[in-house]
Formats: sequence, structure tokens, C-alpha cells
Amino acid sequence: MRKLSALLAGVLFGLGLLLAGMANPTKVLGFLDLAGAWDPSLALVMVGAIAVAAGPLAWAKRRAQSLLGAPMQLPGKRELDRRLIAGSLLFGIGWGIAGICPGPALAILLSGHWQIGVFVPAMLAGMLLFTALQRRRSL
Repeated sequence: MRKLSALLAGVLFGLGLLLAGMANPTKVLGFLDLAGAWDPSLALVMVGAIAVAAGPLAWAKRRAQSLLGAPMQLPGKRELDRRLIAGSLLFGIGWGIAGICPGPALAILLSGHWQIGVFVPAMLAGMLLFTALQRRRSL
């Protein structure tokens, strides 16, 4: 049941990204172009997503288990540190260059856009590099 609910949540998330235009690199780059022809429509999508998520997040904070009985795993760390800031900067730079981030990249993986063929392997390489560095750091 957990795998099915994860699959359904992923499909719903992907459909939401597609319908909102978040999987269109041109639209995303228009949103990130604050000094040029700025397209504010994705800001409305983000505000709407935050509004929709606020209630379930507040509910989840009060629970020890999910609806399927798994332990509730919410982030507990609230401080800004060098790793968080560096990771945020890398993510933002990559998003600004490509107009794609991981969720939309997976949603349009089979679309035939050549950018996805470059982005997804680079994303996977970054994940492997991070895992290797984390493993090395913990030794």
C-alpha cells in the first residue's frame, strides 16, 4: 500500500507540475528573468502550493505516524548553515541555467527534449558525488 500511495502521489505531483507550467523550461526561465520579460504566473503557482500544503503540514506536525502507519519524518533542523546555503545556491544556479529542476525533469523525462537528456544524467552524477562525499566525510 505504501508503494502504491507513493506512486499515486508522484503521478499527482507530476501532473500538477505539467498543468502549472513548471515543467516548461521556457516558462521557468521567464519567471526567473526578473530584469527582463518577467512572467509572474509561476509565483501564483508557488503561493497556491504553499496554501494547499499548509493545512496538511500543520496536521502532520501533530502526529507521530502517517496515515499508513509509517513514522512521521519531518525535518527538525531549523538553522542556516554553510552546507544549506551552498546547496541552495547550486540548486538555484542550475535551475537558472537550465530552467529545469529535479521534479519537472522527471515529469518530462520521456518528452524528447534534449535538455532532459543532459540534465538527468548530470543530476544523477551530482547525487552520486554527494553520496560519495558524505560517505567519505563520515569515516
